[in-house]
Amino acid sequence: MIDPQWIGHELAPSVLPIERTRLQFFAKATGQTDPVYRDPVAARAAGYADLPAPPTFLFAADYDSGAFYQLFSDMKVPLGQLLHAEQGFTYHRVACVGDTVTVRTRVDDIYAKKAGALEFVRLASRATDQHGQLVAEWRTVLVWRH
Repeated sequence: MIDPQWIGHELAPSVLPIERTRLQFFAKATGQTDPVYRDPVAARAAGYADLPAPPTFLFAADYDSGAFYQLFSDMKVPLGQLLHAEQGFTYHRVACVGDTVTVRTRVDDIYAKKAGALEFVRLASRATDQHGQLVAEWRTVLVWRH
């Protein structure tokens, strides 16, 4: 059983520079067909300062920094038994090439179902830009299947 003492625990902040090559790679990997995600000229013509980050790009910050993996290692949850159950985003502004985003994530809830055979961890994340402006908020639900 995951100890409920983890509720409220905050992961170390994750800093994610928004870089053109990485955005273009992510857009290609996720099948983005809109040229605003690949072509700076198209992005500027659409009113963006530069290439915008595709919708789920910011989710990568905790993975890149290792904070996500450290949390579940500390919780003694084997990553091979962890499944992604749910994701929800609220966007406040667009992050573009040149921005640096800081993501702060906390454990929002831990609960079990099916007599403890499934344990759920709900994470709440907030991303702010280099000026402290809120970019996005999201929640992630992961399930550990025993």
